[in-house]
Amino acid sequence: MIVPALHFCGDCKEAIALYEKAFTTKATIIVSNSQFSPDEHDGDDGIAHSEMIIHGQRVLLNDRFGNKDKSPDVPIRLIVMFDSVEKLLSCYEYFKDECIVVDPFEDVGYSKLFGNFIDKFGIGWGFMVETA
Repeated sequence: MIVPALHFCGDCKEAIALYEKAFTTKATIIVSNSQFSPDEHDGDDGIAHSEMIIHGQRVLLNDRFGNKDKSPDVPIRLIVMFDSVEKLLSCYEYFKDECIVVDPFEDVGYSKLFGNFIDKFGIGWGFMVETA
């Protein structure tokens, strides 16, 4: 089993809030750094571990090893497959104001709508509509 892990730079809680709205899901198993190792993280309320289901896929999220510079050169993107253009655009509404567009959304033949962007946390996303 491969489980994607998203690493943030202290803003994991904010990312969780956005992703919960955008993907209509809830994070579970949220453990703060101070709960995980109170002696090492005095006053640090970052996330040591959390999980959520995004479009049927288990995803881990935490405040470690994040993309601090928000560079568009993110080597891995999470591709989310939507069953309609409307659902894709509705989800993208939560991201569009604070993202870096890598590939603008367009019809690419194998998808009615496909595009890549990096969210404000430095996570690379590809949104596409499955074409039967």
